[in-house]
Amino acid sequence: MDRNQRPPGEDHGRQRSGKETVALTGVPETLLWNLYQRACAARQPSWKFHDPKAVELVDAIDYPFAETFGPPNPFLAQGHCLRVRTFDTVVRHFLTERPYGTVVALGEGLETQFWRVDNGRMSWLTVELPETAAVRRRLLPDGDRRRTYPCSVLDPAWPDQVGTAHGVLVTAQGLLMYLRPPEVREVIATCAGRFAGGALVFDAVPRWFSACTRRGAMRTRRGYAVPPMPWGMDGGELRKVFGAHPYITAVREVPPPRGHGPYYGVVQPVLRRVPVVRNLRPTMTVLTRFAAQA
Repeated sequence: MDRNQRPPGEDHGRQRSGKETVALTGVPETLLWNLYQRACAARQPSWKFHDPKAVELVDAIDYPFAETFGPPNPFLAQGHCLRVRTFDTVVRHFLTERPYGTVVALGEGLETQFWRVDNGRMSWLTVELPETAAVRRRLLPDGDRRRTYPCSVLDPAWPDQVGTAHGVLVTAQGLLMYLRPPEVREVIATCAGRFAGGALVFDAVPRWFSACTRRGAMRTRRGYAVPPMPWGMDGGELRKVFGAHPYITAVREVPPPRGHGPYYGVVQPVLRRVPVVRNLRPTMTVLTRFAAQA
């Protein structure tokens, strides 16, 4: 999730134990929750979610994951895993069409998506706040086709860092809900105005979930409180995205893959199709395409 709303805590570097210490608070700390859930999912062989980099990071970081977020929870881990797989599917499809294209990951924290989808030809740009970018660079050093740019997603300078010759896909996974509604509109408009013929894929929480986080009602059993999410969008509001910029040509929901068990295997696929309950879903993934201006 994005770290663009609250300043991250201090990063103290390597401890004598040999593990890397990452000390974060507020919204920045959610990147560790996301990493923890991916690693939990990757450790479930039957789920066929291959993310060894996430497992490697969790084992290398000196942080009380279980004490803070609770012991591994297959239900939460699978829900997060399905969201991640939905984003992976969109990125892989983009790279099938544009194998030398550029993927811009806004506020991805310690996401390890690059290693899951890399085709050996694409370019990858991570846009992160300077403090969080420093953590990422230390744990996931930049490479020949992958670099981290320290900048807020609300800074108009970051699009200048993007190579557009071979097509652009912008991802905002676990980001926009932590911004205020006008800021969400600004991010979407920036992408539409700067990346002709490109696309943006993002996720959103429903309004009821956003309201619960603002009241401090979303907590784990260990007492970890989910940071406030100022922005929410219900499943029936997708057409409102068109209003962010005139160059937006298409907006559609991307359904998650079918999971395991009664809820993720049966109930969740039904929820997105029933008008009365479609807005109860915790998250949805939206793909927004932009016009190729002359």
